[in-house]
Amino acid sequence: MSSPELVLKVLRSELRAAGVTYKMLADRIGMSESSMKRMFGQKDMSLSRLAEICKAAGVAMEDVLRQAADVTPYSDTLTLAQEQSLMADPKLLLIAICCLGHWTLEQIIETYHLSESECILQLIALDKLELIELRPHNRYRLNVSPAFHWRPDGPIQKYFRDVVVSDYFAGSFDGPGETLLFVPARVSSHSAQELVQKIQQLAAELAHLHQDDRRLRPEERDGFTLLVGFRSWEFSAFTALRRPEVAAVKGLTHQIGPRKR
Repeated sequence: MSSPELVLKVLRSELRAAGVTYKMLADRIGMSESSMKRMFGQKDMSLSRLAEICKAAGVAMEDVLRQAADVTPYSDTLTLAQEQSLMADPKLLLIAICCLGHWTLEQIIETYHLSESECILQLIALDKLELIELRPHNRYRLNVSPAFHWRPDGPIQKYFRDVVVSDYFAGSFDGPGETLLFVPARVSSHSAQELVQKIQQLAAELAHLHQDDRRLRPEERDGFTLLVGFRSWEFSAFTALRRPEVAAVKGLTHQIGPRKR
């Protein structure tokens, strides 16, 4: 489905929700109902006509366009080749992460020691990698879904584990909106799977808030990172203290701290 079709699909949905029929819309704009139906049936519409219809229906055009962008079927991950290209150039990786955070070109060059021409070249490179669609005036659209995540065990996630995680946990986690929890537990496999689903729901909620807050001014937002890990594990220093006959037993559920045998 093309972008104009998606926009019209969302617009129809908004009209139904508002209780506005084609006839009501045609009367408000001053055209016949048949012409209105034909215009929608052509599955294309000028931006000025879209704005006129939205105004007549009492629907915010910005909301229609945003919803259409949100339902566009984009991938949740990059390909291995795309991630390898990002890892080959630290500045390209930086600009990619800025784009994932919806930074403007102006915000990037105000924050980092990068010239405007350098940033534009990196944006062009990201466009060639199909991570973004570069638009006039150095604006862009992301070509990934709101549920985007790096490839499991891919080069970027591996780099984050090896290099970035220690820097992340070096913080105190005591600022506004910050928290750090470390909660060991002994649970069944079924309960563990249930918790994984809830973690995935939390990540989806964060993506939703990220999209909603894009309408706020830049100074009203700040960069936050959610880092969640959940696995069967025991601290290696504790494992070294296990009795040989216990350490040899396979299939034990690991957690920090002592456990019953």
